[in-house]
Amino acid sequence: MSVEARLMWDENVARYNFGPAHPMDPIRLTLTMRLVEAFGLDKRIGVVAARPAGESTLGLVHQADYVNAVRHASRHPAEADERRGLGTEDTPAFAGMHEASALITGQSVSAAEDIWHGDIHHAVNFAGGLHHAMPGAASGFCVYNDAAVAIARLLELGAERVAYVDTDVHHGDGVQTAFWDDPRVLTISLHEHPRMLFPGTGRPEETGGPAAVGSAVNVALPPGTSDSAWLRALHSVVPELLAEFRPQVLVTQHGADTHFEDPLAHLTLSLDAQRLAAEACHTWAHDYADGRWLSLGGGGYAVVEVVPRIWTHLVAIAAHAPIAPETPVPDEWRRTVYALTRQLAPQRMTDGRRPGWHDWHNGYDPSDTVDQAILATRRAVYPSHGLLP
Repeated sequence: MSVEARLMWDENVARYNFGPAHPMDPIRLTLTMRLVEAFGLDKRIGVVAARPAGESTLGLVHQADYVNAVRHASRHPAEADERRGLGTEDTPAFAGMHEASALITGQSVSAAEDIWHGDIHHAVNFAGGLHHAMPGAASGFCVYNDAAVAIARLLELGAERVAYVDTDVHHGDGVQTAFWDDPRVLTISLHEHPRMLFPGTGRPEETGGPAAVGSAVNVALPPGTSDSAWLRALHSVVPELLAEFRPQVLVTQHGADTHFEDPLAHLTLSLDAQRLAAEACHTWAHDYADGRWLSLGGGGYAVVEVVPRIWTHLVAIAAHAPIAPETPVPDEWRRTVYALTRQLAPQRMTDGRRPGWHDWHNGYDPSDTVDQAILATRRAVYPSHGLLP
């Protein structure tokens, strides 16, 4: 078992359940954990269940009257306050909503605390990454923003520099909002362009508040962006900023909805590119943050084909026991998938691609829309960090 890494898991996180017609099916969490176990990764990494986040912890980000509104909706779903984003089509109210949301947040906060105290180097909470929740409102399937609360807890413990890298197809708007004017937190989000996709924010011109100009970094990519171009964008922005910022902890969000099979968005990444991104984040944690790495899940609505495989890769990478992409999926897990969903599971841990990318410093194509997006971001924020676009 790795003493350096921890997987946060409690079976009750699957109670974060908006109902059978909602795209965020909690079966994706259960299937991921069963795949982790099928590979024996639970024997290679410490598996821990943390307590739910309490009111004072939630209050590091969320307004007290909003937490009270969530509690009320949790007890009386039919009375949910839509002005607070509760009981809407995106974020329906359900019995036990507060408890399930606080539990997911507690996993991320506990992991952050243990990383900061030096008990572990890496931690994974694939049930987390609920990056759209705002201080006073639910949004985009997210009730409490576990990523923001975990970062706020790190600041409370004394962290002076925390970097957050969000690779979900949707803009990490809730985390950006929480730290908009805080120079201690660098938020970097790669996402589909807001003209095309919820939440409609995340343009390169969004660079942080007056006290923290350059602390918000947004790479808005055109629909159809695929492996090589997406990886080029990731590597053309993130490592230089991390090297300059020198975070004490790296927090990353690994939404699986960039995949070409995801039904809710329009990027076309393979699982292979998503795995390379997770490997890059692991490397950057060691290169720039003394190995302190908290990795979270996020979106992902191809709940059988995509989500369990990529998040199992994430766990394996954090455990320093990476799974070769061509590895067959264990038969026992495929039987579990069929028993729980009546769907056929994928047979390999890969999509069969071998993506590469061209380094930005080898030149760019001014007519290429992805290169245009990269350059727009670099021009918007690099000067604030003393870097040349």
